[in-house]
This record gives sequence, structure tokens and C-alpha cells, in this order.
Amino acid sequence: MQIVKREKDKSIWEIGKRSVLQVVFSRTMLIMVLIVLQFAYIIASMYTYAEHIPILLGGEFLIIAVMMTIILNSKENPSIKLSWCFLVGIFPIFGSIVYLVVKYDFGYRVTQKRISITEAESRKYLPEQKDVIEELKDKDAQTYHMAQYLRKASGSLVSQNNEVKYFPIGEEMFEEMVKQLESAKEYIFLEYFMIAHGKMWDTILKILVKKAREGVDVRLLYDGTCSVYLLPYKYPERIEKLGIKCRMFAPPIPFISTHYNNRDHRKIMVVDGNVAFTGGVNLCDEYINVDSPFGHWKDVGIMLKGDAVYDFTLMFMQMWSATDAKTIADINFPNLQKYLTKTSYYLEDLDSKQDENLGYVIPYADNPVDAENVGENIYIDILNQAKDYVYIMTPYLILDGEMMHAITFAAKRGVDVRIILPHIPDKWYAFVLAQANYKVLFEAGVKVFEYTPGFVHAKVFVADNERAVVGSMNLDYRSLYWHYECSAYLYKVPAIADIYRDYVDTQAKCEPVSQETIKNISVFSKVSAFVLKIVAPLM
Repeated sequence: MQIVKREKDKSIWEIGKRSVLQVVFSRTMLIMVLIVLQFAYIIASMYTYAEHIPILLGGEFLIIAVMMTIILNSKENPSIKLSWCFLVGIFPIFGSIVYLVVKYDFGYRVTQKRISITEAESRKYLPEQKDVIEELKDKDAQTYHMAQYLRKASGSLVSQNNEVKYFPIGEEMFEEMVKQLESAKEYIFLEYFMIAHGKMWDTILKILVKKAREGVDVRLLYDGTCSVYLLPYKYPERIEKLGIKCRMFAPPIPFISTHYNNRDHRKIMVVDGNVAFTGGVNLCDEYINVDSPFGHWKDVGIMLKGDAVYDFTLMFMQMWSATDAKTIADINFPNLQKYLTKTSYYLEDLDSKQDENLGYVIPYADNPVDAENVGENIYIDILNQAKDYVYIMTPYLILDGEMMHAITFAAKRGVDVRIILPHIPDKWYAFVLAQANYKVLFEAGVKVFEYTPGFVHAKVFVADNERAVVGSMNLDYRSLYWHYECSAYLYKVPAIADIYRDYVDTQAKCEPVSQETIKNISVFSKVSAFVLKIVAPLM
């Protein structure tokens, strides 16, 4: 018996409907609506209050002065401040309303407070790591300082006792995920940005139902944007009836939802505290090339066995505890501790604490609750410390000044910097904003490539055959500033060689961006990018 009704034959109409709903429920739509209202206000004022125009203009000037003072004194990124100043300067009344709604997140404060509490309280369960930290300090000062930073900023642990397997394509990762899910004995934790009915999710769901009936504690947490165009709004209730604990993170409300700004973009699967998966792969068919509207879908991920699984268990339980609680007083910390103590925190088949060849793994989370841009800081550190090369794969390239400087400066000082991007984009505006960077990057010596078979969704940094990052974080404002993300920092892990080989193989399927490519960028793309750059940090 089929557990869920499967989507069939997605038509152009269905894909178009999905795109329309994304816009309707987005902050972009809110901004557009308020801009229209601002123009309507200006026209109405000219006809109705013509004799009071000087007073009205004086009032708007005062609003602009006050709001710009507030914006410029905020702790936000300079690019974001500039976009807000532009919006408020052009549309003072309604631009100010948008800023106050987004900045103070009135509808999201309770969720933010819950997450802050769970993260603070869960740090009590972090084990001491003096021995491994001191050992790392003797081996490599850069990685030692990074481990210290991640411990303070993200509550991350550094460990040697791990086995890391890299998957160069979603199909291979899916096959291993199914295998590990089938082996579950105690619990399964899933936290994903996107879920959609199809071969991938239907296969996984059948296993989850089977395991739940066997007594395995199965928990599913997915982002609320799925309720807009992928799953029914009351889908968690259906899943609960199947014996699976299910929560939806921050379902959005049309136009005014502040939740839309801070999505749970993580991809985490933990099985029995022994195995964890992360990367760019969501639970939808395009990620395994069953149904991809953008050509071949290139995505990657990793599987961790060993001590690093503890971090991903902790990440999941932090978010679950915050989302599951009806009030802050309901946050169940004993429940959190119970599952952390169930995490194996060892690797039975490897005497790896004495094996230097396994390298070090530091899983980490990034969130918009604090003012610490953990993911961006790590990317910049890799670029600043690189000696020979930094190879990057990302679906989007919407850069702030700091990231652009780090990338171009690395290239200018002789580091071989390469970036692989999609040739067939999933979002036209993201593509034209990426193209707007081509000239600056090319002139600095950065080699940019477009993946001609289709769309790249992988999020990878690999440098000097020593360091790599694989996770959920894109090179755009949403990932770097607005969303909840997760990744794994790898140092001298054997799997880095696999990441390097995959990058070389992928580049062979790409078209290099040349002066001719830049010259042939359409006028529409150039004009669109010129306009979009002003508000790109707010999109």
C-alpha cells in the first residue's frame, strides 16, 4: 500500500505555479507592494494636500534622517546597510516600515529566544577537549585557532576519531542513506530544507514508517517553505499518524511573514548517533536526477562515522527542542541530554585516536540569532591562508565586499582560485547577479567555470590538499547572513583527495568564463544586475 500520494508528471504549469508562490510568499513581494503603496501615497499627496507639500517633504526628510542614523549604527554588514539606506531614502515611509518589520522580527522573536536558550543550555553537554586541542596546536596553528574560534562561536567540537566518505553525486549519497536508515536500531533524526513527494522521499518515508513500527524513535524537522508549494500545510499531522514525530520550522505567512527571512537551510541525517550525513542534498527527486528541470543536477555530500556525529546530533536536538516547545518553559533539556548520551562518540572499527592519518573534523552550525557570521568567516579564513589553490563550487555567487575582497586578493597574491557555477540556473536573478561579478573576478585572475550539463547545487571549498568544507552554505546573502546552516570543516582528512578529484572531473565538464563570455553577456542581464545589486542583500 502506498503511504503517500506521489506527484506525477510535473508540468510547466506546476513549475510556474511554484515560482509564483515563492514570489508571493517572499520578502521581495513585500518590498514591491510597499513601493507601489509609496508611489500611491506620493500621487495622493500631490492632489489632496498640495498646499502642505513642504510640510510633508519636511516630515519625510526627518524620517530619512532618523532611519539612516539607526541603520548606520546597526551591526549589519555594510552592503546590507547600503541597501537599506537606499530603500529608505527613495521610499521613506514604507521603506522604514519594511526595515522595522524585518529588523525587529516581531513575529519571530519567540522562536529566536528559544533557539538562543537551547544553544546556550546545550553547551553544558560539550565534553572537554584539552588533549586533542593541545595536540592540534602542536601540529598546525591555523587549524588550532580555527578550532578555538568554532568552539566559542558555534559550540563545535574538534575530533580525530572519524571516518569521512565523500559523495560526488546525489544518487550515490541517496543509496548510502537508504542503507544506513535500514540499519537503524534506536533513533533517526532528519532535518531538511526541502522535501517533496517522489522516488527519493517516498523510499525514505517507507523506511521511516517501518522503523517507527519497530520502536525506533524517528523525528523529522523540515522548513516551513515546503508548505507553500511542496507539501500540504498540515503534513506534520499526517506524518505523526504514521508514528513519526514531525515538526515544521516557521511556516511563512504571505507578504508579511518575517519567518521568510530566516529559513532552516540545514541538511542533517543522524542514525543511532553513529552516522551523520550533511551536504547540499535535499529530499527531492531533482537531487538524485530523477526529475530535474535544470539539466543534470550536480550535488555533493559527506557521511561521517565517529566522534563528529555528536555535533550533528547536538545541532538537530537544539533546533528540535526550540521548535517542539509551545512555550520557552516547555523546552525539554533532559530529553536533549538523553539523546546526546546515546550518541556513540567513538568509532569501534578504528583505533583512530592514535592514527594521525585520519585528520581532524570540526562540524559547525551558523545561525542568524547571534551577530557572528561563522560560515563567512571560515570561507574568508581559508582564502586568506591558502598557499597554492582554493577551489569552490556554489550554486549562487552574490558577494558582499568582504567576500569579494578575500577571493580576489587570494588570486592577486598568486593562489589558484577557481569557482564552478551553474550554466543552467534555477533563478534568473541569481544568475545575472553572478554574471555581474565575472569581470572583476576575471581581471583579478580568478578562474570561473560554468557547469554546462546543468545546475550545480554543491557547496564546497577545498584548498591546498589539506582543508575542505562541505555543507549547506551557499555564497550568497541568504546563506551567509539570514539562514540556519551547517557544514563540516575537514583538515588533512583522506576524503579531501576525493573532493579534489571530483572538482577536477567536474571542471572538465565546464565551460570557462573568458573575455568573450563577459563581452557576450546580454544587455538585459547587465541592466538587471545593475538594478538588482542595489537590493541584492535584502532579497
